[in-house]
Formats: sequence, structure tokens, C-alpha cells
Amino acid sequence: MQITSDGFAAALDAGFRSGGWPSALRKGIEVYLAQRKAKTDYVSPYGIAQLYADLGDKDHAFELLNTAYQEHDGGLIALRTDYTLDSLRSDPRYTELVRKVGLPQ
Repeated sequence: MQITSDGFAAALDAGFRSGGWPSALRKGIEVYLAQRKAKTDYVSPYGIAQLYADLGDKDHAFELLNTAYQEHDGGLIALRTDYTLDSLRSDPRYTELVRKVGLPQ
């Protein structure tokens, strides 16, 4: 089963209608994780980490950011400037990830 961007948008819409923005984020994450598991199309772990960060789930966000690092995800180039990750910046794991990626401190 291939999940398209339309499927992601539909999941966000359904989630938002049933429980607001946090529910929409959870639905979007479910869709993207299912797509990664099915390996039907590439889904950036960095993108999923952004959703987790917006949801306030730091542990899962860092888990996916580390997966992004292991997979050499190009999204990591924005690690220092991506506003969606602002909630993670005070965490020591963020500083460590920036160091591992090789971006300026």
C-alpha cells in the first residue's frame, strides 16, 4: 500500500477534526511511520522528527534525528536554523547531534 502526500494530508485533516493540532500531528506521524515500515517510498526521518518536536515529544524526535544522522538525511543541513526544532535546542542531545553532524556550534 503506497501512502501519498494526499494520504498524509487526509490524515492531518482527520486528526485535526477529531482532536486539534496535536491529534493531527499524531495522525501524520502514524502515516509516515507506516510508509517507512512498508518501504513503499522514502520518508525522511528528519521530517518525522520535526513532527515529534512540534508535538513536544523530545525522546522520539531525537530517536528520529539520530536515524536521520545514520541515514545521512539531507535535512540535517538545516539543523541549526530549523525553527520546528526550537523546543529541542536546550537539550544536551541537540548539542551532541550538532557536533556529530559537523555543523558550527
